[in-house]
Amino acid sequence: MTQLAKLRSLLVGLTFYLGVSTTVAAYRIGVGRADCTGPPVEIGFMGYAEFSQRGHGIHLRQFSRAFIFEDEQGERVVFVSADAGMMGHAVKRDVVDLLQKKYGDIYRFENVVLSGTHSHSVPSGFLMSFLYDIASLGFVPQNFNALVEGITLSIVRAHDSMQEGRIFVSDTEVREANINRSPSAYENNPEDEKAFYQDYTDKKLVQLRLVGSSGQLIGAINWFAVHPTSMNKTNCYVSSDNVGYASILLEQEMNPGSMPGSGSFVGAVAASNLGDVSPNVMGPKCEKTGLPCDLLTSSCPSGAGACIASGPGSDMFASTKLIATRIYTAASKLLQSNTGREIRGPISYAHQFVDMTKAVVPYFNRTTNRVEEVRGCYPAMGYSFAAGTTDGPGAFDFRQAMLTDTTFWNTARDFIAVPTAEDIECQAPKPILVASGRTTFSYETQPKIVPVQVLLMGNFAMAAVPAEFTTMSGRRLRKVIEQASVDAGGKKVQVVVAGLSNMYTSYVATPEEYAIQRYEGASTLYGPHTLTIYLDRFKKLMEAIVTGDKVAPGPEPPFEDYKQITLSTGVVFDGHPFRMYFGDVQIQPEESYKKGDTVKAMFVAGNPRNNLMHERTYLTVEKQVGDDDWKVIATDASWDTKFKWIRKSTLFAYSDIEVEWQTGQETEQGIYRIQHFGYWRYILGGTYPYNGTTRNFSIL
Repeated sequence: MTQLAKLRSLLVGLTFYLGVSTTVAAYRIGVGRADCTGPPVEIGFMGYAEFSQRGHGIHLRQFSRAFIFEDEQGERVVFVSADAGMMGHAVKRDVVDLLQKKYGDIYRFENVVLSGTHSHSVPSGFLMSFLYDIASLGFVPQNFNALVEGITLSIVRAHDSMQEGRIFVSDTEVREANINRSPSAYENNPEDEKAFYQDYTDKKLVQLRLVGSSGQLIGAINWFAVHPTSMNKTNCYVSSDNVGYASILLEQEMNPGSMPGSGSFVGAVAASNLGDVSPNVMGPKCEKTGLPCDLLTSSCPSGAGACIASGPGSDMFASTKLIATRIYTAASKLLQSNTGREIRGPISYAHQFVDMTKAVVPYFNRTTNRVEEVRGCYPAMGYSFAAGTTDGPGAFDFRQAMLTDTTFWNTARDFIAVPTAEDIECQAPKPILVASGRTTFSYETQPKIVPVQVLLMGNFAMAAVPAEFTTMSGRRLRKVIEQASVDAGGKKVQVVVAGLSNMYTSYVATPEEYAIQRYEGASTLYGPHTLTIYLDRFKKLMEAIVTGDKVAPGPEPPFEDYKQITLSTGVVFDGHPFRMYFGDVQIQPEESYKKGDTVKAMFVAGNPRNNLMHERTYLTVEKQVGDDDWKVIATDASWDTKFKWIRKSTLFAYSDIEVEWQTGQETEQGIYRIQHFGYWRYILGGTYPYNGTTRNFSIL
């Protein structure tokens, strides 16, 4: 290192420890986006655990959005927000492996964070944990590979786009976009703690604004706490839901005239501490009477139906659009305001794997006013887990806030795995419905070893958590990390919780919320002190970053790829009706439509799983702009289109594709057509492309 470089390094260090502003801590930044859409048909969705919720098409494609930051000393971190239900350890492992084959050890587990947005309307089967892959009937290699390849490509594109730049952080409030779906659990938190906060959910949207070398906006990350469950469990279209559409709206504003998924500006709305946060702001009601549900149990009187929360729109599509627009509008105004604090200082990071079943940490007991040792438990799910949430109620006679078990369900539970007396004591007051830590399947039912990770840029920190932290859990985590930096001799840092990162381990409720045993507490895997363990580990990570101490890597999660069970069959072959061929139009559009009408067409089709059409599309809506020229105005990633696959014959493997295009008052008059693109599979092997085109039609 040259003397000048040493001097610059010293100044950067002083910037962090003393909080002194300096112009020497320049960054290099890069952004990238790539398609990571999974198989859109015949695969179960991740989130509601509803077996009937299997894909039959696309409303919004899935995208991975990557952001790379590098300081003057060459320290580099990566943050990725992907339109996925969550993130899997094996997905990150394979992404890092691919990056290292291309770039060496620049990208590692320690400096890469992969975060899922948590949409409940995207394919499952990629987590390699038995309980989480049930909805897809086991592991789905095609979906796993789609995520790995899409995320990797987004990072490669960010790597290739790197340039000198500046980073600014700002925040704003978003109202009427989220509510707490478990207020009775939140109420059990200490009164003095609740008094610090105005709302039962975090209303703040925190934005990183990335400005390129010539002063142009090149990207933005927006963290906002809300469940992407505006699309309910009856939906069978692949959709990135409210936060995914908010990202598309922001990108289309900043990339004028571009199709969704294209353009140089990359804008993400990423997950935060969304555990108990719902977008269904009209609140829960009994579905048959419209009366309020019981606050504690989220149940309704006999005959009143299920307790279901609804969004602000007339249906789930309208609600998704309204919530997305509220988030996007706030992010856009913040982005355009050109305000905020510039981030300066060195980049650093810390990462560790923790065996939650062996963790022992100190805990201050408010009741006894003493510090005592607490430990993690073997993973288990409680009775209220089966009750579901007001976003998606469960089945049978389960209710939220169940603190007692039953002989019937315990007998059913014990056929799978029997909890030990130690498990029952450790998890109390949770009555154990699924003793997932004691199962003897060929591979893990739920993880025991989890990753914890902090990325630090100047005095801005991202806490990457492998679960859904509730509102108060996230607030406690932010405070602990902030205090740890100061106590270790560093400056005060601003912390965001990057939810559902690197691995998925269900929920993390506070010990007080856990005691109520609503859905979030029942789904807190490692017992009442799950959060206590996380707070201790993140505190130590932050201290190590400030002091420069090395962090022990911890025990690695098991490699279980070869043990995976796959019950979802692939495509065997595709057939077509007599005297028709793939791409032929079964139903043509009408000759003309008025603005606001819905245009429909149907094509003879192959199975969409034959080719996921990454960076392409299954359909285009095109407007005639010359005698022989056509302009694409919508694809299968556009809000106004729906792409639906319909199986017509299982025996002969006939299927159709139905395309819907919703016109609006902004639709221009003119001549249009619709095209469908796909692949069909020959019974003796091989897939072959086809396409079909409708007749021309007019918008009047």
